[in-house]
Amino acid sequence: MKDIMNITLFTTADPSSSSFMAATTDEDYSDYEDLMCDRAPVRAFRRWCEPPLFWIITLVGGAGNLAVVWIYLNFRRRLKTMSDVYLLNLAIADLLFVVTLPLWAAEASHGWNFGLVLCKLNSALYKVNLFSSTLLLTCISADRYVVIVEATKAQNSRLERRRRSWLVCVGVWLLALLLATPELLFSTTVDVDSQPYCRMVFPAHLGNFTKVLLLSLQVSIGFLLPFIIMSFCYSVIVAKLLNTRSFQKHKAMRVILVVVVVFVLSQLPYNGVLVVQATQASTMSLKDCEQINCFDMVGQVLKSLAYMHACLNPFLYAFVGVRFRHDVLQLLHWRCWRCQTSSNKSPLSSTRVMSDSDTSQALSL
Repeated sequence: MKDIMNITLFTTADPSSSSFMAATTDEDYSDYEDLMCDRAPVRAFRRWCEPPLFWIITLVGGAGNLAVVWIYLNFRRRLKTMSDVYLLNLAIADLLFVVTLPLWAAEASHGWNFGLVLCKLNSALYKVNLFSSTLLLTCISADRYVVIVEATKAQNSRLERRRRSWLVCVGVWLLALLLATPELLFSTTVDVDSQPYCRMVFPAHLGNFTKVLLLSLQVSIGFLLPFIIMSFCYSVIVAKLLNTRSFQKHKAMRVILVVVVVFVLSQLPYNGVLVVQATQASTMSLKDCEQINCFDMVGQVLKSLAYMHACLNPFLYAFVGVRFRHDVLQLLHWRCWRCQTSSNKSPLSSTRVMSDSDTSQALSL
C-alpha cells in the first residue's frame, strides 16, 4: 500500500498511455480511489473488444496508406503542390500510427510482454503520429482555403508555397515529438493482477495536475484547435463555392461536407470522454464503481471509433481526388501490362500526366 501511495498511475483511454488515447491498458487505476473498484470487467471487455477492431484498423489503414505512399514515391515521382506534400506526410503518419496498434491489441489479450524499452518507444511513436496526423489534416484544410479563396495569390506564389509546405511538415513533426515527450519519460510497465501492462506512471508530487494538463493538451491540440481551423476554412470555402455554378466546385462541396462530418463523428465522442476523464481526475465526480466501469467500456468503443480515422483518411483525402484515382488506374494498368510482356518499355513513360495546378487539385478533392 505504501508503494501505491507514492505513485500516480496515469491511464487514459489510449493504447500507449495518456493522451489522445491513453495507456493501452484500460483506465484501471488512474488514482488511489479507483483502487477500491474491481476493474476486472473493464479488462475483460477490452480483451474482447480491442484486438479485432485494432487488427481491422491496422489491415485496412495499412493497405490504404501504404498505397498512397507507394504511388507518391514510386509512381508519380513528384510532389508538385502543397497538398501533395501534406497528403504524403499524412499517409506516413497514419501508416506509422496503425503499426503501433498490433502491440496494443496483444497487450489487451495477454498483457504487455515486450519490455520497458518497447513500451516507451511504442507509446511515444503512437502519440507522435496521432498528433501529426491531426495537425496535417489542419494544414490540408488551410491549403484548400488558400487555393480556392485566394486563388490568384496561390498561383503567383506556387513554388514558394511548396517550399514552405516542407518547412510546415517539419514543424508539425517536431511539435508532435514535443507533445509525445511525456510518453517517452513516464511510460513504464506495471503489474495488475500478476499481468504486466504498459502505462504512464507519475511520481506522487506531479499528481493529477499533470494528468489533467496532458488530457487538456490532447483535447485542445488534437481536436479543438484543428476543428476550429477546419470549420473556418471550409465554411469560407463553401461560401465561395456557393457563388459558382461549376459542377466540379459543387462536387468539391459534397466532399468537404463528408470530410467535416467524418472528422466530427469520429473524433468528437472520444474527445468528450477525455474531457470527462480530466474532470474526474480533478473532482472525482464519479464514485460508483459500476458507473466508472461502464464509462471505461464506452471509452474503449469510442477510442476504436476515433482510431478508424486512420483508415478513412486515404479515401477522404487521396483516392477521392480525380488525379489520384487516375494514377491508381495507371499503376494497375502498368502492373497488368508487366504481367503480359517482358518488354522494358513501360506504358507509364508515354502516358500524359494530368494537370497539376493547385486549384484543379483542390477542387477535385
